[in-house]
Amino acid sequence: MNENLKLNISYKQILQMSLPISFAILVPQFNFLINSFFLSQLGPGFLGAAGITGVYYLIFSVIGFGLNNGLQALISRRAGQDRSKEIGALFMQSIYIILAIAALGIIVTYVFSPMLFSSFTDNGLSNQATGFLKIRIIGLPFLYLYQMRNALLVGTNQSKLLIWGTLSETISNIVLDYGLIFGNFGMPKLGFNGAAYASVTAEIIGMVVVFLIIRAKGMNNRFLLFKSFKFNWEHCKTILVQSSPLILQYAISIISWEYFFILISHDGRMELDISQLMRLIFGFYGIFIWAFAATANTMVSNIIGQGLQSQVLTLIKRIVILSASSTLIIFIPAQLFTKEILSLISSDPSFVDAATPVLRIVSGAILMMSVSSVCLNSVSGTGNTQINLLIEAFTIILYCLYVYFVMEVYNLSLAWGWASEWVYWTTIFVFSFAYLKSGRWNNLKSRSV
Repeated sequence: MNENLKLNISYKQILQMSLPISFAILVPQFNFLINSFFLSQLGPGFLGAAGITGVYYLIFSVIGFGLNNGLQALISRRAGQDRSKEIGALFMQSIYIILAIAALGIIVTYVFSPMLFSSFTDNGLSNQATGFLKIRIIGLPFLYLYQMRNALLVGTNQSKLLIWGTLSETISNIVLDYGLIFGNFGMPKLGFNGAAYASVTAEIIGMVVVFLIIRAKGMNNRFLLFKSFKFNWEHCKTILVQSSPLILQYAISIISWEYFFILISHDGRMELDISQLMRLIFGFYGIFIWAFAATANTMVSNIIGQGLQSQVLTLIKRIVILSASSTLIIFIPAQLFTKEILSLISSDPSFVDAATPVLRIVSGAILMMSVSSVCLNSVSGTGNTQINLLIEAFTIILYCLYVYFVMEVYNLSLAWGWASEWVYWTTIFVFSFAYLKSGRWNNLKSRSV
């Protein structure tokens, strides 16, 4: 491995980094769609139950994602500064942090999830959700270890290697879903819980493949991975200072989404099924957006590490152009052929009619997200993750107030409820853009993150 760890701001460099990340995100999103299709065959309500449990698990997943993004910025900054020998030490200490968080997540789920779901969902969903999560949460430490490879591979300009771990996890998940949910391939028929066992097993497989690839590519030696297992508080402190605002940012964002889903569950199973479908569409359509956002985080940090602060805004502008352009390709068909797209998912005319205005609202929000998420992740790349947390906290307050009054006080339609995404992404953009344009992040250039 003799690749240059320093990046440039060309469109070619942006695409070289973002496209492999896109594929790495595309495959699991395709997997989520297949998984939801399988569960929808079990009968009404199972898709909605998958939505509630999926958002709950996503809360813990994004905690790891926040740590991953913080670590990714640190690794990319070290790469830009030619301090590659420090990368392995940071990576090793992040493992201790994530394993502690995973243990806490498992304990919290076993203790509190029965109370949470018995209080806010109907009786039919409560037992399904609780039983599913007690199985699903066991995969959390493996998911976290799997996520950490993102920070290492993307931060060191090796995003193309993301593909193999993602493929192995996804293929195994689809096969195990089909086998364990319905009892195919000689496997036991476990129904709804079969999806949980399949996901946990697939996460273990993906983690093993990723670490084998890291070893095979010689990254262990180049970055001194696994050289020392000694706990180092200074390195842990550096990671936590950088990542903790991001962890809180992502956690409160998804918690607010869980709150939104709980409010929707009060309206009926069809509304919950429609909202689960919208969540899947958000995930599927957001593939390139998240890839460009992750690219912005890494490249901004790397460019600042090289001392090229004057090029940062130009870089962000180019990433925004690519992100918004790729989103327009899927936004236009979603607006013009809304009912045709929904008919591919459900043959129920009442479902299609109810979901049509919601999909139009959601596709508009996705277009707004293509710009806002790049700006927000660029703020992360500057190293001032406290600003990210402040932006997120203020935005979530507005978001929760909006959904409460729309869904509970005024009992407006589901489409008005999903318009909360317009509130969310508009607010994110306004504050992120204002901070980046102010140039205050330039004051951090002398501080090592």
